[in-house]
Parts: sequence; structure tokens; C-alpha cells
Amino acid sequence: MTTKRLPQEVIRRKRDGVALTADEISDFVRGITDDSISEGQVAALAMAVFFQGMNRDEAVALTVNMRDSGDVLDWSDLDGPVLDKHSTGGVGDNVSLMLAPAIAACGGFVPMISGRGLGHTGGTLDKFDSIPGYTTQPNSALFRKVTKSVGCAIIGQTANLAPADKRFYGIRDVTATVESVPLITASILSKKLAAGLGGLVLDVKCGNGAFMDDIDKARELAVSLVEVANGAGLPTTALLTDMNQPLASAAGNAVEVMNCIDFLTGRSVDARLWDVTVALGAEMLVSGGLAAAAKDGAAKMEEAFSSGAAAQKFAKMVRELGGPSDLLEKPERYLEAAPVVRPVFAETDGIVTGIDTRSVGVAVVALGGGRVRAADAVDPVVGFTDLARIGDGIDADQPLAMVHARDDAAAEQAASSLRAAYRFGDARSVEEGPAVIERVTATS
Repeated sequence: MTTKRLPQEVIRRKRDGVALTADEISDFVRGITDDSISEGQVAALAMAVFFQGMNRDEAVALTVNMRDSGDVLDWSDLDGPVLDKHSTGGVGDNVSLMLAPAIAACGGFVPMISGRGLGHTGGTLDKFDSIPGYTTQPNSALFRKVTKSVGCAIIGQTANLAPADKRFYGIRDVTATVESVPLITASILSKKLAAGLGGLVLDVKCGNGAFMDDIDKARELAVSLVEVANGAGLPTTALLTDMNQPLASAAGNAVEVMNCIDFLTGRSVDARLWDVTVALGAEMLVSGGLAAAAKDGAAKMEEAFSSGAAAQKFAKMVRELGGPSDLLEKPERYLEAAPVVRPVFAETDGIVTGIDTRSVGVAVVALGGGRVRAADAVDPVVGFTDLARIGDGIDADQPLAMVHARDDAAAEQAASSLRAAYRFGDARSVEEGPAVIERVTATS
């Protein structure tokens, strides 16, 4: 029988750079969950980890114990692999909307528990909230029913998943300890492990629109996530993807749903969005044993989109979760339009050589498309469409974007912010890297 160590002793040991034992971590997480450990003590441990870090065994123990602090879903009744993807957040990142139904069309099951917008990045649930009737918070029975019948269900957290992480993150958020790789790793993975997955692919964003703007930092996070997930028994790989420009040509909520519908129906497909979606899907299919290699997985993804099978899965998911049955055929009937929609022209002609992507996301938030405070309501109709890409030519006839706003004053403010986010030059100044930078595995 082991003796429970006092929380202040655990804090002291980590403060002094000592590796914590699995029992110490288990006791501390139990105290976070049942409130027997104070907020001050949780904050102190978070700060100690922030400065002293954690080794891989500590990070695995923290992740597994936070997973076990609540419910762990069981999908053993499904007749295919249970897969998911997580993005570290970007601008114009609506990949999940197309990815989940495409994986379902290929024989996988995707019970995707998504989140809302964080900072300057958009949230998948906020996008689905712009679809009338769509239930982003169904009960567990409906979640299971739709996942089983359609193959995918994109929802918010309904079960008691990783409650220790919820409290831990809330304290980290107000104590300047969010940016810790082992704590980020445990926070992300504890919820994914609790979702009962058989395979996970991580989209770790890198660039001026990502939380990790430096590629070395992004790679460090990706390696941590992949190694800890595999150490906890969840087969996982990661892709580093570029966020030095918005991924889709739309940024907002309803406008990104419309962009998704255009993608699924083939009306208009953003090239870099296609590359990232197909690459992530290929990884998921390989992880689930539905493809022999990434090349085969990519071919299956392309077929799911070109055949219309992914679009059919998306439509069925929307319908079974309470949304309109003909959303893909008549999106304009259901997706509310902004009162003010007008072009944003640059003050100079030239080639787009760079974009401050974070500023684009901030401009969407300022329009009302994100939250300044956690309690803020999100306006589904605002944002940008037809965003110019790096390498595009801009002149008096070609705008930077279309702004969607509630009134003229908001539109003008957003237009000014967007202009300031773009840089111009000549064709020789254009440096556009690939959308998918590299692959990270547990052995890399």
C-alpha cells in the first residue's frame, strides 16, 4: 500500500526539477477532480511544470489519469475502426466538416467531439451552430445512434469526459501557464483517449496564424503529442501544416459552412484546403487499416469526394442531428446572410507576398464571429469570403476579399484590419511553402 503524498510535497518536488512518480500524479489528478486540492495548489503545480517540464513517462501518466477522471466511451459495437483528428487551431480551418464524412464514406467511424473558437482561431461547433436545427449538444443516445447509422457525428462534449482537464485548463488559462508542451499534450489527449478512439491523426499548425508560429516549437509539440498518445495506447501520427495564410478562402462561421458545401459538391475547392484534408484523411485511413499506405488512402479520399459519397454522408449527418434535409441543395435558404456584404479593395496594386493570418482571425472576432469573453455570443453570419491568397494579383478590379458584417461601420473597420494584414510586392518576392510540411511518427 502506497502512502498518499501531500500536494505541497508534489509541488515542491516538481519545482525542484524532480520527475514525479505515477502514484504522485494519480493522487494529484484525483485531488483536482474531487476539489480536495485547492486552486492555488493546482496553479502552483502548473507553474512548476511550465518551468521544469515533464519527461515522457510523466506526461503519459498525467494524460492517462486525466482520461480516467471521468467517463471513457466504448464503441466496441461498431463494425469498423473508430478514428478522429484534432487540429491545434487556425484561421479558415474547416477541415473537420469535410474530413469526417469522407472517412465515414470510406468505412470508418468518426465520433468527433469538437470545441468552440479559442482566441483568434475558429471553432468547429460555432460553424455548426450556424445551421438551423443542428444539435451540437445531443444526448449520448443520439450521439451513438448517428455515429452508428451515418458513420460520423460532429458534436460538443456531452459525456463526463476528462473533468480533471476541464478544471486544470481553467486554472492554467488565468495563470499564464497554457503554453506548456506537456500540459497542452495531456489536455488534448486526455479528451481524445476518453472518446474511445482506435486511431488519431493530429494536425499541428505552424506559422503566423497558429498558436505555434515557429516550426521547431510546432515540431516539439507534434512529437510530444504523438509519443504520449502512443505511450498511452492510442495509435497516433501527426502532420505539420502551414498556417501562414488562411486555409480556406473563407473565415467565419456560416461562410465556412458554405465553403464546405462548395467543396463537397465540387462547386469550388480551395487547393490548399484540399491538400490538407486529403492528407489527414489518408493518415486516418492507414491508421484504421482501411488503406495500405498514404497513397492508397489519398486515392480513397479523392474518390469519396468525387463520387459524392462524402457529400451524402454530410447531408445525412446534418439531417439526423436535426438540421435541414436539403442543406446541400439549398444552402442559401438556411444559412443566414449578413446585412452588409461588400468588397475590400487594397490601397495599392501588386502581388500578395504575405498575410498576417492571425490578424485576419482577430478581424473576424472583432466583427462578432468569435469571443472576446467566454460568455459572448457568436454572430454566425459575419466574416470574410474570397480571401486573396499568396501569389494572387490585386488591382482596382480584384478585391482582397468580401467582408460580411452587420453594419457599415463594422464592415469598414474589418476592411481596414484586413488591408493591414496583407503585404504586397512583385512575383519574385512570393514565397509560398507547401500546405503539408512534414509527417511526425512515434519513431521520428
